[in-house]
Amino acid sequence: MTADAEAAAIAQLSAPQGREALALACEQSDPGSLAAAQAMRARFPAKLAATALTQAELRRRSVLKFGPAAAQMFFTRAGLEQATRPLVAAHHAARFAAAGIRRVVDLGCGIGSDALAFLAADLSVVAVEIDPATAEVARLNLGDRAPVLQGDAELLVDELLGDGDGAFCDPARRTNAGRVWRVEDFRPSWQLVTRLLAGDRVVGVKLGPALPATLVPATAEAEWVSVGGDTVEVVLWAGPGSRPAVRVASVLPDARLVVETTAPQPELGTAPVGRYLYEPDGAVIRAGGVSAVGQSLDGWLLDPKIAYLSSDRSVRTPFATIFEVLDVLPYQEKAIRQGLRTRRIGSVEIKKRGIDVDPARFRARLQLRGPNSCTLILSRTAHGAIALIARRLPPSE
Repeated sequence: MTADAEAAAIAQLSAPQGREALALACEQSDPGSLAAAQAMRARFPAKLAATALTQAELRRRSVLKFGPAAAQMFFTRAGLEQATRPLVAAHHAARFAAAGIRRVVDLGCGIGSDALAFLAADLSVVAVEIDPATAEVARLNLGDRAPVLQGDAELLVDELLGDGDGAFCDPARRTNAGRVWRVEDFRPSWQLVTRLLAGDRVVGVKLGPALPATLVPATAEAEWVSVGGDTVEVVLWAGPGSRPAVRVASVLPDARLVVETTAPQPELGTAPVGRYLYEPDGAVIRAGGVSAVGQSLDGWLLDPKIAYLSSDRSVRTPFATIFEVLDVLPYQEKAIRQGLRTRRIGSVEIKKRGIDVDPARFRARLQLRGPNSCTLILSRTAHGAIALIARRLPPSE
């Protein structure tokens, strides 16, 4: 099916027969099954039945990201993968609002998840999407609250951006063929991204968290965002309210660590593991904030190039997960197996850094038995590889 044909099929879902088909599709216990397809085709044209079933399937998949709101939203497969989750989108919107922006041009709006957050923050929005099917999905999600223009942001950006407007850009990094890794393959293009980030207006550009720091323009502030332990994005911010040459780790909902790249970072020594081990949040690691977090813990590194911290103090911090070290073993399967059996460990969470091992296969070789559980941490250290039997401490303990 061509993109235009897919867009036309999705648009039918807003018509009375389309709404009826979608309601029936959402009632199916397994929208992807042959039985569901047969039940739908008995009442609706084949193309409409297939489109409705696809939406029903995507709505179920999207619940983890969008919660109950997913039941009223529309998606494409690629659009769902790249869509910003509501908590993060609200974070973007708050940044524009704090900078005094009243109108945002959303370039590469996808299914409209960020545009929805901008509207919820009382910002005016104009959305642009090059893919016809995704643009149609965005229209259904935004309704009459904001216009969605189907077209090339490269050609429309100068026409749409007025004085005082903010711009948000989320270049497509995933297609139906898979993930796009090179910035040269982004749409809108990397050339447009760097032009927007010149610093003369408030601009946010959402990118994958693995973006190399060397690609961050000198005019931009880079903010890595983490939710629930997952680093989900890096946003490059430019214009009023941003701080060039600053790296930020934002652990939502409200923790923020600022790293000044032009200032010397605290120097941490290395030492054997202490009573507690800390695993810095991924956003902290990417923003270069491991040393700052370690200093706040009176901590040290196990190895100069491994992002594990240790301390004899138990300090609750949103920037790292804390583990109580129960036993320190050499990285030898026999010793590890015996240590786990002594503690009657039958279930382990395995974490590793600097160790070339497949956790699933390693777990199977341990032949675990017993009612207890633990975290097994395998790490290279300055004094050789070790295995830690540890207990993950909850934030409130």
